[in-house]
Amino acid sequence: MQFKKRLIITLLVSFFVQIGFAQQGKILFVMSEADTLLLKKGKKKRQTGVFLNEFYLAYKAIVDKGYMVEFATPYGKKATIDQESLKDKYWKENTTLRQEAIDFWKNDSRFMNPMTLKQAIAKQQEYLGLVIPGGQGLMVDLIYDKNIPVLLQGFAKSQKTIGLICHAPSLITTIPQTDNPFIGYEVNSVTPFEEFYIETFVMKGRPKNRKIARQLKRLGLKYKRRGPGKNYAVRDRNLVTSQNPFSGSKFNELYLQALDDYQKQVRGPKK
Repeated sequence: MQFKKRLIITLLVSFFVQIGFAQQGKILFVMSEADTLLLKKGKKKRQTGVFLNEFYLAYKAIVDKGYMVEFATPYGKKATIDQESLKDKYWKENTTLRQEAIDFWKNDSRFMNPMTLKQAIAKQQEYLGLVIPGGQGLMVDLIYDKNIPVLLQGFAKSQKTIGLICHAPSLITTIPQTDNPFIGYEVNSVTPFEEFYIETFVMKGRPKNRKIARQLKRLGLKYKRRGPGKNYAVRDRNLVTSQNPFSGSKFNELYLQALDDYQKQVRGPKK
């Protein structure tokens, strides 16, 4: 009975958002659709995707503030969720939202029918901000997608709010240094120790693309971090980046502040 109630509430929220109940404006969520990660130089396969709490906690915070969210993946396929992210340990103080997030992932029509990245680029002027949730899936597809640097540069040029969660700050490295609008920014991401822990005790194998912090520093960004598993995020101008699956509340706080600042900038001073 409780499951049916949660499902009805989730679908009603989705319905009101779709018919334009949200009045603040639109935010674009870009998601990985990869489902397999190669480890140990391709000798081992592991299920992968988007980390559910990194996606849903940001989504809920943004929608609860009155924004509408639209989804995009590389080819318009439904985003895959990393099964690791369903475990209770990743939800901690948000355990009551875990089932709500699962219901949304399995039943929301917009989530199940995203636009392509090319379509998102054509519509990017409609959005106030961009969010890319983490998870190892994006290290399989988004990191190599030629549309990603186009989107990031487009949002940066308009000074719109950009949020990159956990592994997603690695996507900054897809933009050549000479054209990269984020050079010199303070940035955060999954830390070297957290990568080591994930590779050793969770995935039990190393992926091809790793050492995100080192890549960001080499590119010319100022890398910041806190201890493993800490609730930590960094805002530098219009860019908000966060460290791990436990950084949701800090990311949401900074991202919503940045959105508010952007709206004030667009509206101009009150007369």
